[in-house]
Parts: sequence; structure tokens; C-alpha cells
Amino acid sequence: MIEDLLKEIRRTSEALLTDGTLQSERCNKAAGTRARKASLELERLTKAFRKASLAATKKKKQ
Repeated sequence: MIEDLLKEIRRTSEALLTDGTLQSERCNKAAGTRARKASLELERLTKAFRKASLAATKKKKQ
């Protein structure tokens, strides 16, 4: 589960960086929209990662 989340976080952050760069360097409006969407997805993924990480830590302590 955590490994899958990390892969998805990596993929989403790469998309955010790519689209953010396109927006800032070339004033590409569509890339800006994609970057904002990716940032929202990244927020959701990091929350899921935090939840899974805490669950795994609690599981190991028992």
C-alpha cells in the first residue's frame, strides 16, 4: 500500500513540476490548469500516505 502511494506521489509530483514549468516559462494556460489539478491530487495522496504510515507504525509497535 505505501509503495503504491509513493509511486503515485512521484508520478503526480513529476506532472506538477512539468506543467508548472510549462506555465511559468511559456505562459501555457492549460499547463497551469493541469498543475493546479496535480497539486490537489498531491495533497490527497500525501494525506493518504500519512494515514497509511501511521497505521503501519502502530501495527509494528503491537
